[in-house]
Amino acid sequence: MGMWLQRSVIAVVLLFGSVALPVRAAEPTATGLWEQVDEKTGKPESWFKITERNGIYEGAFVKIFFKPGEDPNWVCDKCQGADKGRPVQTLTLIRGMRRNGLSYEGGTIMDPRDGQVYRALMRLNPDGQTLEVRGYLGISLFGQSQIWHKLPDNALSSQETRPAAKGAGASQKK
Repeated sequence: MGMWLQRSVIAVVLLFGSVALPVRAAEPTATGLWEQVDEKTGKPESWFKITERNGIYEGAFVKIFFKPGEDPNWVCDKCQGADKGRPVQTLTLIRGMRRNGLSYEGGTIMDPRDGQVYRALMRLNPDGQTLEVRGYLGISLFGQSQIWHKLPDNALSSQETRPAAKGAGASQKK
């Protein structure tokens, strides 16, 4: 009788152990390295690193692809506060974003060309490979969006410049 009970327990464990509960894949996140391309040429303009700390997401320039004649030592003369006069390549331009599923809300984005700060939204594609970044005044209808493309985390350590994603030429919308 003891052997029968032991086999029954083993059979029950095997039966329930083999019924796999569906494993939910981790939902993609906006954290990581992103590329913004020029909508006309399809060439990279800048790379951004988005980080998360205590549920707040921020995004900073990590690389700018300067065109011939542009100042590689560009500083934000029109920025306010502590950012005034800082090199643009080190600026945090996205601040205070909070995640809501695949959307990020409640934050701001700063335009280093004029120092203007706008309300911001970000929407991550379910595949985690593209991110719509929208800056706006008042309501999101009055704004501009850019589509950023995910880069591998090791892209910054690579010495070569990665070409823009195919089809990235039409990456901005108004």
